[in-house]
Amino acid sequence: MTETIPLFPLGNVLLPGGSLPLHIFEARYRQLVQDLVNEVIPGRRFGVVGIRQGWEVGEDNVDAMYDIGCSARMNEIQQLPEGRYDTTSSGEHRFRLLQLDTEAAPYLMARVEWLPDTEPDQDSEQVRDRLAASARAAHERYLATGLRVEGSTSPPEDADTADLAYGLAESCVLSPDDRQNLLAETDPLLRLRRVRSLINRETEFVRRLRAVPAQLSEFAEHSGHN
Repeated sequence: MTETIPLFPLGNVLLPGGSLPLHIFEARYRQLVQDLVNEVIPGRRFGVVGIRQGWEVGEDNVDAMYDIGCSARMNEIQQLPEGRYDTTSSGEHRFRLLQLDTEAAPYLMARVEWLPDTEPDQDSEQVRDRLAASARAAHERYLATGLRVEGSTSPPEDADTADLAYGLAESCVLSPDDRQNLLAETDPLLRLRRVRSLINRETEFVRRLRAVPAQLSEFAEHSGHN
């Protein structure tokens, strides 16, 4: 199924279930917020796509965008002086970019194809449970180093396998490339294995170097973009 949605390129990667705070000051994205609030765009939904490392965020760099993104719903909006906004949105569904439109609106529009997960094998339930337990254990070892993205929480115990990898990743300091690889993976079990591997890698990195990597805000442009 395809749909046309407004697009918001960012220097970081939004995952389903993740939180996205934005400070909006650029004119075209102020217009986007107004269109979302006034239901010109239904459901307060827009798409977020990451910009590949080494490129600057901007409409002239559309070729630098990843082709897999995540839709977001704008939940909280605070109007500021000079027409600026502080907003908070939540990640929803993964999509693939099909076609970009730079003329239909002041902001970028895109035709997207929704990208569901593949169905796991019926006999994989035990594998799934063992993998989920080992990923959570790796996450606990990671948190024991003192690392955690500020304001994040651990996934609930009843989190679905399809969402667990995203929930574990949200509280970890991972690069945009790491997050993009998780977003692009459509097999829930492979995604869980991937996040477990990433968490183990980061934990070992901190233990060996006795160093704490930069917080997620160092990789992202959430607080000051557009």
